[in-house]
Amino acid sequence: MADDHYQTLGVPRTASAEDIRKAYRELARKYHPDLHPDDDSAKEKFKQVQAAFDVLNDPSKREMYDRYGSSFEGVGAGGPRGGWGGGPFPGGGGFPGGGSEIDLESLFGGAGGGFEQLFGGRGRPGAGKGRRRQAQAPGEDLTARISIPFKLAIDGGKAEVVVDRGGKKETISVTIPQGIPDGARMRLRGQGHPGTGGGPAGDILLEVEIEPHAVFQRAGDTLEVTLPITLLEALEGAKVDVPTPWGTIALKVPPRTSSGRKLRAGGMGVRHANGAKGDLIAEVQIVLPEAGDAAAADRLVEAARGAQGGAGNPRAQLTW
Repeated sequence: MADDHYQTLGVPRTASAEDIRKAYRELARKYHPDLHPDDDSAKEKFKQVQAAFDVLNDPSKREMYDRYGSSFEGVGAGGPRGGWGGGPFPGGGGFPGGGSEIDLESLFGGAGGGFEQLFGGRGRPGAGKGRRRQAQAPGEDLTARISIPFKLAIDGGKAEVVVDRGGKKETISVTIPQGIPDGARMRLRGQGHPGTGGGPAGDILLEVEIEPHAVFQRAGDTLEVTLPITLLEALEGAKVDVPTPWGTIALKVPPRTSSGRKLRAGGMGVRHANGAKGDLIAEVQIVLPEAGDAAAADRLVEAARGAQGGAGNPRAQLTW
């Protein structure tokens, strides 16, 4: 199960941007790997804190995370690697080198700043020993496209995509968030080209294309469908069965319903992991009976003529 970024930082979902930054700084000081060189659990916790801050500190990424819940994998129109910055450090981005290697002095205010105050003026552990870290560089991102069935985009689930890494085709499994829109871009972190010097791997930027459905259409979070009904159902009214992604419902057709009338089923459209629900709109289409019994057809015409007497011209308002 994916980590809950709010729980990782210990803040509520209503936390302000300043609350998030404050919580991050406190946890970064507590778990930074340079302070726990032999503690793998601290390193893992620091990675989780860093990943949570990377999402929640960026308004657009936070909005997508709130929308898609635990299935969030960078859904949205993300820009190039590093373009989703928003960290509190110089340059406005996240952490240097994708965040796998961070200088404590830059994190805590530089020489003579917060770092020395934090450790009683002793300076950075290991400082003065003349050691230099190996130059690091993140790996390049890959781009790929995936075409998924309409139902998978509504339900969410697993899909496979083929990516090309330096001429070598590889098939990887991806998790499609529930309710993903057509044209969304998913960022699959750490699955691009490997970095150099121990730097982090790049990402895969995956553009999602949704295949059309035979009868349903989608407009945002609204599902639209044409609902055929009989002439008798249109005249008398009825309850008719309508299939939806969430089960078959009985939709009420009011008496004397005309073709083109739109009936709404609240909450039966596109749904998301955060609880948001769209509606289903069924547009009525009256289907006349086939001409099998000539006498019955004649009686139907006579009845229609009688009913039309005081109805007026239905096209009176149709003007150019």
